[in-house]
Amino acid sequence: MEMKIGVIKGDGIGPEIVDEAVKVLNKIAEVYGHSFSYTQLLMGGASIDANGVPLTDETLQAAKECGAVLMGSIGGDAKTSPWYKLEPSRRPEAGLLALRKGLNLFANLRPAVLYEELKGACPLKEEIADRGFDMMIMRELTGGLYFGKRSTQEEDGVLTARDELAYNENEIRRIAKRGFDIAMKRRKKVTSVDKANVLDSSRLWRKVVEETAKDYPEVALEHMLVDNCAMQLVKDPAQFDVILTENMFGDILSDEASMVTGSIGMLASASLNETKFGLYEPSGGSAPDIAGKGIANPIATILSAAMMLRYSFDLDREAQAVETAVEKTLRDGYRTADIMSEGKTQVGTKEIGDRICSYIV
Repeated sequence: MEMKIGVIKGDGIGPEIVDEAVKVLNKIAEVYGHSFSYTQLLMGGASIDANGVPLTDETLQAAKECGAVLMGSIGGDAKTSPWYKLEPSRRPEAGLLALRKGLNLFANLRPAVLYEELKGACPLKEEIADRGFDMMIMRELTGGLYFGKRSTQEEDGVLTARDELAYNENEIRRIAKRGFDIAMKRRKKVTSVDKANVLDSSRLWRKVVEETAKDYPEVALEHMLVDNCAMQLVKDPAQFDVILTENMFGDILSDEASMVTGSIGMLASASLNETKFGLYEPSGGSAPDIAGKGIANPIATILSAAMMLRYSFDLDREAQAVETAVEKTLRDGYRTADIMSEGKTQVGTKEIGDRICSYIV
């Protein structure tokens, strides 16, 4: 199978961690008989340096011509980088927002997995951490409160701010369908999170999700209010498989879920559109303070590449091979500095990539 992948190395540690993910993809191609071609794309600070803007129309078009895009971290030090002396619309992160909009990436996937070997980093009680967890938060990314009409004006001598939370049934149905599709590749359970006891938008959300569920009889559906879900994530995270929710709730819950894993360097993410196309990137930042030192953790980017294999190219076996190789590397005690613990072997960025490749056979 031949696949065309756009590669945005990005800024800071981005080039280092993306190189390791590409190394792993090439190992997959070798072992499983695939062919990957790579189109190098500039975005963020690297694009500002080269083109004066964080994203060019040519780069956006080139991304659209790929089957998926693998991206490193974007941005730099907001206090020292000249990029942040530019107006907001010309800063590195503006390129990412423009890329997501231009590619119509409406579904954000944030897995939160507690690896057996990293349970000591989990901030939850030991008896909770011992049960482990493996969840996927499916967040609607282009609608809701963040994209609604907003205004601040004086009314009767008092400043009053308004933000509109609006969803239509089509927006809800497409993210719900994607959530159920993902659940079919996992443990076949969807927890739809809303605030249907208060909000009209949530009542519509619940109605459309229930209608969509009828097309997926193998998937168990439950509803949960967002405040209860926030509590359950720290009380019993093992109960969750796919959490399906709207934009603002997903923003908050995905950050909470990432923190209970105890290691942001292990967290992958993906943003998908209505086709198989996706943008895959680590959840962490560009860490300019350690860029070029060879100590950055590439595992989140490597796991993002595994997500790309599974969700954009339907290569479930190959994705599992990458994930298993990561687990074996951790089990054998190899760690980058950010996840190092007593009695383990500390290695650098390239070394951890090499170890993961060695387990793909």
